[in-house]
Amino acid sequence: MTGPVVRSDEPQLAAGPDSQPKLRRRLTLPLLTLYGLGVTIGAGIYVLVGATAAKAGVYAPISFLLAAVVVGFTGFSYCELATRYPVSAGEAAYIRAGFNSRALTLIVGLMVVSSGMVSSAAIIIGAAAYLQAYVPLSPQLLTALVVLLVGLVAVWGILESVTLAALFTVIEIGGLGLVVYFGLASKPEVLADFGAEFSSLIPPFEVGVWSGIVSAGLLAFFAFVGFEDMVNVAEEVKEPGKTMPRGIILTLIMATAIYFTVVSVVVLVVPMHTLVGSSAPLALIFDSAGPMPRGLFSIIAIIATVNGALIQIIMASRVIYGLAAQGSLPRILAKVNPHTRTPLPATGLVVGIILLLACFLPIAELAKTTSVIVLTVFALVNLALLRLKWSGPAPSGDVFRVPIWVPRLGFATSSLLLLAGLLFD
Repeated sequence: MTGPVVRSDEPQLAAGPDSQPKLRRRLTLPLLTLYGLGVTIGAGIYVLVGATAAKAGVYAPISFLLAAVVVGFTGFSYCELATRYPVSAGEAAYIRAGFNSRALTLIVGLMVVSSGMVSSAAIIIGAAAYLQAYVPLSPQLLTALVVLLVGLVAVWGILESVTLAALFTVIEIGGLGLVVYFGLASKPEVLADFGAEFSSLIPPFEVGVWSGIVSAGLLAFFAFVGFEDMVNVAEEVKEPGKTMPRGIILTLIMATAIYFTVVSVVVLVVPMHTLVGSSAPLALIFDSAGPMPRGLFSIIAIIATVNGALIQIIMASRVIYGLAAQGSLPRILAKVNPHTRTPLPATGLVVGIILLLACFLPIAELAKTTSVIVLTVFALVNLALLRLKWSGPAPSGDVFRVPIWVPRLGFATSSLLLLAGLLFD
């Protein structure tokens, strides 16, 4: 699959009698980066700090840096593939190009969709739980209302929905800024003796210490899952050859900086015995801050969870649209509404499935499989790029190129993380 790369920012029409509106290229680099941050920085950082500290202790920030390095190799592979094939259902397109297998293409596409829908259902249940403190309705009714509301925003229009998601992302990052501010305010000696405090985060070269850091790195990896969803809006990005790789790289750099800063402050400020036993570790920062900061942080947590669900719905609907456009799913799912220029049937299907998952099915065990699905996709995507580099000619035009060792390391690290995750489950 090499199909034409459409670079126009105007809406495109398919040729022939079956012509219909196509997705519109309206996303710029700032919006794409905020989209990437919104889907990457989510519930993970709000709950993972305690779990990583339980394994790595005060060296938990190093575990996040380790995870960032591992994810970075696959991130650069995505940069090249997203500019070779700037289409929706990106991973499926990459697999089809690399392996020339329609069956494997469909399987990978559906894996991506399923991971997005399961995680979105879990996120929405969390949002409903936060909302119950303010809206006296049953959890199931609140869950259904949140799903429908987020679904309506997703079909509103790509510029409108991603702009709203970008606004939510800014608020969400602001919430993490509050964590840093109130954390340092509660323990000013951290800033007063910054050098000594920071040096305590540097681990010694001891096997026992680094085994804990590596083990915690497996958990920290999940906080970075989501950046890959950016490639599934590639058909709606202006100048994808330049914007996609810049957006992916900026997202990973900014997410790493935010994670390292937040986790460093938390492990330096919160007593370790309290931190490792908490399911809401960031909320511990506000224990002595008063009711107003605690309430504000709770509202931001609601926004963060709703934002994560919105972005996952956008992603999953674009993958289904892309698979249908490639002929792997019924063509009706590739239809684009002429007014909103969004894939209405695909979005409706995604919202319906998420509604069923969130309201009627136990999703705890399903959510655990999301990480396995994502790592499997990462391994296959890196392998697809390796096959393209080995067997095909060098790409021409506006394509971001990486050395062949990048997908090799991406495949190796993803496979090792997948194996370690299965062994330590």
